[in-house]
Amino acid sequence: MKKILPVIAAVLAGCSASVPDSRIGAVKNEAPPRWSATPEAKAGIDTNWVGRLGGARAEALVNEAFLRNPDMRVAAERVNRAINSAKSAGAAMNPQVSAGLNAARQKQIFVGIPLGGPGGGGIPSANFNNFGANMTVSWEPDIWGFRRAGQAALIADAQAEGNAYRAARASLAAQVMRAWLALAEANEQIALATETQELLVATKDIVLDRYNNALAAEGGSAAEVRLAESEIANNEALIAQRTGEREQAIRQLELLLGRYPKGILQAATALPDVPAMPPSGLPSELLLRRPDILEAERRFASTGSLVKQAKRAFYPSFAITGSSGTTTDTMRQVFNSDFGVWSLAGGLTQPIWAGGKLRTEIARIKADDRSNLARLQSTVLKAFGEVEQAMVAEKFLVARERAITKALKSAEEAADAASSEYSSGVGDALTLITAQGNRVALASQKTTLKRLRLDNRITLHLALGGDYRPRK
Repeated sequence: MKKILPVIAAVLAGCSASVPDSRIGAVKNEAPPRWSATPEAKAGIDTNWVGRLGGARAEALVNEAFLRNPDMRVAAERVNRAINSAKSAGAAMNPQVSAGLNAARQKQIFVGIPLGGPGGGGIPSANFNNFGANMTVSWEPDIWGFRRAGQAALIADAQAEGNAYRAARASLAAQVMRAWLALAEANEQIALATETQELLVATKDIVLDRYNNALAAEGGSAAEVRLAESEIANNEALIAQRTGEREQAIRQLELLLGRYPKGILQAATALPDVPAMPPSGLPSELLLRRPDILEAERRFASTGSLVKQAKRAFYPSFAITGSSGTTTDTMRQVFNSDFGVWSLAGGLTQPIWAGGKLRTEIARIKADDRSNLARLQSTVLKAFGEVEQAMVAEKFLVARERAITKALKSAEEAADAASSEYSSGVGDALTLITAQGNRVALASQKTTLKRLRLDNRITLHLALGGDYRPRK
């Protein structure tokens, strides 16, 4: 399937109709001179973003999804179907040649003719045999380009399906990566919750020991024991929740890979580092590389060719038919040229009145053309919006992560201080448990924020039209 895009160009190059010209100029004025979310306009495109995010293991999973995911096969077959439709339309413009054999035996009765022969003899009749071979050639020369315009529309449709296939590949790669990141985050969260469980159990043992020794003044009250036990049970529920999230992420990833969701796939135990920002380029460059924009433009180009075809339906059409063969009353003479026959015919048809059908058809196709222009404009606006939103989201996610990191450092220092004070008999269990819970909650938030930044980086790659090409 990865060779399907070069095949489109090779096959369509052999079609008799020309590829419709680009109509992207209809929306080029909608591109701003630069992105509002960033002054950077570094050109280029990162085609290795999967490896940059997740390394060789992530690349292997994405490549497996390309090969085995059923939705990718559906998208590939849509491209094949569109290519064959364009080729079929081209074949219909060539002369059509057919050959055949025929045989007939007929009995004819001559009613009203006097009966012959002595003594009568009944109604006279005769049997006739006819055998023949023939070859017929028919051709409708496309003088006005009616059929070529129709094939050009189908070529544009095939190109649109090719870009839809590219978009599906990029989307599948993004889905695999997001599931892979969700699995990695779940593993980190489980490790954090397990570590927290050990800490909470140790804290409960200290509080219970103080309570058993009637050291209420040093933090050994029954309420504090119950609070410590409640925190342990609450964390057990959190471990179960995180484990469930991991199991769902595993099965989601297996489904994307085209595997049965057994829940046995092994993946990363920790989230990768957030890589550098990809090159953003200029907004106008997006019009020439993002597959959904290119698909919408090809749909617009297709209806433009159909408008031309509908207008040319008013012109006269020509047809030429020629045949050559034999006709004889004996089978053994069927290929004898002495019994040869031939015919040659030509015709011209000019539409005069069709009840308004042709004009109505033009109006319908023009409406489709305007609709496809609106879809193209909508796709372009949506694409620009996705880039801007992803860039802005990156800024605020970085700010949140920076603040959470600072808060986590303070929470860790507070938890260490509370533990030290409690051990020395100065602090109380409530302060210790609260400090520990705050540290754990902030650590969990930091992990989630890291995954959100990685998710947003994937979104930005897609928004910028970043294709993924497996390395050989």
